[in-house]
Amino acid sequence: MLELYQFELSHYSEKARLLLDYKGLAYRKIEITPGIGQVDLFRLTGQRQVPVLKDGNRYISDSTGIAKYLDLEYPDRPLIPKDSKQRGLCLMMEEWADESIGIKSRKALFSAISQDQNFRKSLLPTSTPDVFKTLVQGVPNDLLKVLGVGVGYTPDVVSSAITDLKQDLEALTLILADSPYLVGDQPTLADFAVAGLSILLKFPDGPYLDLPVSLRGKGVPELADNPLYEPFFTWRDRLYSQYRTPLLPTTTTGSAPTSIQID
Repeated sequence: MLELYQFELSHYSEKARLLLDYKGLAYRKIEITPGIGQVDLFRLTGQRQVPVLKDGNRYISDSTGIAKYLDLEYPDRPLIPKDSKQRGLCLMMEEWADESIGIKSRKALFSAISQDQNFRKSLLPTSTPDVFKTLVQGVPNDLLKVLGVGVGYTPDVVSSAITDLKQDLEALTLILADSPYLVGDQPTLADFAVAGLSILLKFPDGPYLDLPVSLRGKGVPELADNPLYEPFFTWRDRLYSQYRTPLLPTTTTGSAPTSIQID
């Protein structure tokens, strides 16, 4: 069986999960512990960042690399169009999503969790012990803001990211106004990139992530609750309902991640 080394709340990991679900491929999610787990992952695969897909003895890193590998080795339900123009648009839009929504959504989410202690606590996976949830909730907002400045998330940087994301969501809403998908009449890598990377802006309504039910449909203020972008998130959630496998403990695909020590 395929194995996906991941972080549950990594939007790039979510992009890879969407691709695997769309292809109808069974896989096991393996949660990597930040820090020591990434060292073990590097020792095993030469990569510290997730997602990494294991297929037999092969390790494929990066969500874009995973998409191209899946189309090559599992050609049913292709992700990248054959038509040259559609292929170019698909790859260009996927790259844009990685570099714009992918990077800026982290900054927008940081703004939300630095302002709301309950939201910060709820973001932890449901399997997190209560004592750790309480500890995280108790971190002062001012301390989080200082830590944010230390990693480059100054108030100006965060504000600029939110402004840019508003333009991104407006553009996507306009493109999808009279089209079921971003490129052509079938879902492509572009759709799954945009949909998966947007989870940090607003979590899907369904049971797709290991998060409390209370967080479904919740997200970054000014973005998740803005009626101007509601058509985009409605489209995103419809894509999820059609192609994303719900998180069910009794299944192997879409199930809760397994935390292991990498051998």
